[in-house]
Amino acid sequence: MFIDTRRVENGSQVSAAVCIIGGGVAGITLARELDREGIDTCLLESGGFEPDDETRDLYRGEDVGIPYSFADGCRGRFFGGSSNCWGGWCRPLDPWDFEKRDWIPNSGWPFKLDDLKPYYERTHALLKLGPINFEPSWWEKAINRSDVKRFPLQTGKVRDTVSQFSPPARFGKLYRDELRRSGHVRVFLYANAVNIATDPNASGVTHIDVATLSGRRMTVSAKIFVLATGGIENARLLLSSNKVRENGLGNDNDLVGRYFMDHPRLQSGSIHFSRDWSRNKLYDIKYHYMNSAVSAGGTHIASQLALSENTLRDEGLLNARIWFASVFPGEGSPGAQALFRCKQALLAKEQAGWRLRDDLVTMATNPVDTLGYGFTRLFQPRALIRGVRFQIIVEPVPDPDSRVTLSLTKTDRLGLRRVQVDWRLGDQVRRTFDRTMAIVADELRRSGVAAVDLDPPIEGGAWPSSFEREGTWHHMGTTRMHESPKQGVVDANCKVHGISNLYIAGSSVFPTAGANFPTITIAALALRLSEHISMRVREQGGTTVERSTAEAGSSGLLVAAKTVFDSPSFRQGAMR
Repeated sequence: MFIDTRRVENGSQVSAAVCIIGGGVAGITLARELDREGIDTCLLESGGFEPDDETRDLYRGEDVGIPYSFADGCRGRFFGGSSNCWGGWCRPLDPWDFEKRDWIPNSGWPFKLDDLKPYYERTHALLKLGPINFEPSWWEKAINRSDVKRFPLQTGKVRDTVSQFSPPARFGKLYRDELRRSGHVRVFLYANAVNIATDPNASGVTHIDVATLSGRRMTVSAKIFVLATGGIENARLLLSSNKVRENGLGNDNDLVGRYFMDHPRLQSGSIHFSRDWSRNKLYDIKYHYMNSAVSAGGTHIASQLALSENTLRDEGLLNARIWFASVFPGEGSPGAQALFRCKQALLAKEQAGWRLRDDLVTMATNPVDTLGYGFTRLFQPRALIRGVRFQIIVEPVPDPDSRVTLSLTKTDRLGLRRVQVDWRLGDQVRRTFDRTMAIVADELRRSGVAAVDLDPPIEGGAWPSSFEREGTWHHMGTTRMHESPKQGVVDANCKVHGISNLYIAGSSVFPTAGANFPTITIAALALRLSEHISMRVREQGGTTVERSTAEAGSSGLLVAAKTVFDSPSFRQGAMR
């Protein structure tokens, strides 16, 4: 059931067993699972079914550390959340990502990979992935092509890994009809949570204050509340909810917003493949991303290189993933960039301000670069490739000084203070970039795959021009998980320390980030959390409400609900 909050009677009071704030991967996953359990659930989504700039503006803030883009194009503030701008990469974290590693400060999760494995397996249906198999040898055999072959890695220092691609699953579209038909889940669109209200001791949440950009206000009370608004907004709402606790909720130990992480990324080096390996597609992002040649049974994959666990320990390095990026004619030109944006539009990726007409004009006025780039991408003639570089992402160190805070002077239209993001990366990250590329380069030389020319080391110097200052848009760590409230915001069940009924979902709870893309882990944690919440709600009793399906309003989009609102006049504003 979908309800347009802009049509709700001002001052309405809503009640549910569970209230979820945020309609992205974590929020929608939770809502679907609670629906199956027959639990009365209210989901609050800031936007509608499509992006709009007024809602998008609520995400905007300032970067005060490393120059960093974290708003437009990096997150989606409409139904489906950041799945609307997701590339689809999926691979579970490595076993050692969960462990306390002596050489990485603040590392370690309160549980192991084995505890999350059953939920990782369930994500394959949720994210529309293929077999529960990430073994490179299995995929090489299943693909069975001469131009999709694994490297003959010899030293034991380097290993190859496989990621699967989701289509990608756009949750707001993929699961819209299911939630529309739900008898247990109400999704309130254009509903912005502006305050988490608590009892006088801040030991329990009583209700959520909700506002629309059109000026309507309502409150939502529940037995259990789940904050699932992303790695930046989760921290922002906790810090903003300071009517009882001056420093915000869950922040008695000044941890909310700290340990902000993203995966830094750069391109570097020059790779010269031997003849036998010059046409291999398995490790090159220009050829393996959503390429039917690098797929089996309808599932697209990609392979990356990584260092072995022993090498990471011996060298004292962070985790990392490295692959190749061929350089095509017209690379980086306006025409090539316009063509790339058009491809992303075909994948239904949100791109703030994108207009097809503008990109068609750009391509028409830059025909040589556009055709050169497009022809090479489509037909892959190796003779036109201008070079090959490493592309690498590195696990960030959980740094308490890398953090999200609130602006002292700037507010959004709803009166909430805007965010300031201070992204920091230290010498251990720089050293991991340098050593990972050096070890992989040596492996490629030894195996006869390629000769490699490395760029100058970055440790001790400035970031090179190829450093991607937007990272990979993986916002993590700001409400980190730890058994001790002195070291984490939430416990192993993702419950906020000291607050009996407030949980947090999403990558903000990650204690460490690993070197894999986070969406599959976000989904696995949400599935795990749904079981815990279902158990708690059933222990408390009373999980469902009786509903009617009276139609009202003029758009035919939403359904009115019985016994939902204290104010019966709400039913006149709800729509199907």
